[in-house]
Amino acid sequence: MESESPPMYRYMPRSYSDSGDSSGAFSDCNSDRSGEFPPSPLSGSAASASLHRILLSCAAVDSSDEVIDSLVAELSSPNTDLESLRRAATELRLLAKHNPDNRIRIARAGAVRPLISLLSHQDPILQENGVTALLNLSLCDENKAPIAEAGAIRPLVRALKSGPTAAARENAACALLRLSQLDGLATAIGRAGAIPLLVNLLETGGPRGKKDAATTLYSLCHGSRENKLQAVQHGAVRPLLELMADSESGMVDKAAYVLHALVTTSEGRDAAVQEGGIPVLVEMVEAGTPRQTEIATLALLQICEENSTYRTMVAREGVIPPLVALSQSSDARPKLKTKAEALIELLRKPRSASGRSRGAAE
Repeated sequence: MESESPPMYRYMPRSYSDSGDSSGAFSDCNSDRSGEFPPSPLSGSAASASLHRILLSCAAVDSSDEVIDSLVAELSSPNTDLESLRRAATELRLLAKHNPDNRIRIARAGAVRPLISLLSHQDPILQENGVTALLNLSLCDENKAPIAEAGAIRPLVRALKSGPTAAARENAACALLRLSQLDGLATAIGRAGAIPLLVNLLETGGPRGKKDAATTLYSLCHGSRENKLQAVQHGAVRPLLELMADSESGMVDKAAYVLHALVTTSEGRDAAVQEGGIPVLVEMVEAGTPRQTEIATLALLQICEENSTYRTMVAREGVIPPLVALSQSSDARPKLKTKAEALIELLRKPRSASGRSRGAAE
């Protein structure tokens, strides 16, 4: 019986613009930032030779097809010993790190499936190198579909959950971010279980992990209502607001854009209000950078648009004076001034009897 044909995916460039201009708030994950040379289990001349060869691979601008084919063959052979597997995986990772041509040639040489198989290997060094090599290959748009079609999503989600190191988990998040840019794949990644793991990384990760989690969550939730609902249900709103309220986090803009994506749903709006998001957003309108002011205004507009009770809460936080100043500012973008004016108009509605009636009905 013939095997079922793998799904075909199409790359969709994404500008990270969910109504607000988030082009400066997010950037795609770059090539791996994990340690270049883990402690070698080898010793003596064997270790020196291995390190020398890895250094050459890392420094190489390009590498021959013969070298790449040889490394892929080592990785694919069931007879390759552990140390040779580690060396081959490390060299492929480093060859793909900076050179776009190498990324294409490595994928075309058949490296994708054996690299995916490393994600379930018992050896933690192989797991990390496998995840990171896949991330590096995914930096080439041409490689995204072959990686997804080879079945990488669920192994990457498992690596995000239980990778042996923080770098492995963070690189898994980045690889999923890259794959999420394929048309229709964001929802599939969400259904594979990535959302609660990313929320956990957002809460408990280090600075890099939090940034990678926020960027990937934004990409997954950008056009998928299903993923937005998952993110809300798994508690994403609270850590996002905590990051937005902490000016030292380096995450204010990223967190605000993810929150804005979530408040486009009624569930996200309710969660944002229940978790104390209104004062945080009003503070951003009053004292934030121009980008933060804009995204906070857009988020408040979403929250207020269909709920007069929320409009009353926002108005009581004192947001109208800074909104008036924003609408009259010569420095504000015309689109932002229009949004500020629309929000001011909405905030006046609860003062009328009809507005109170609507609030009671809601």
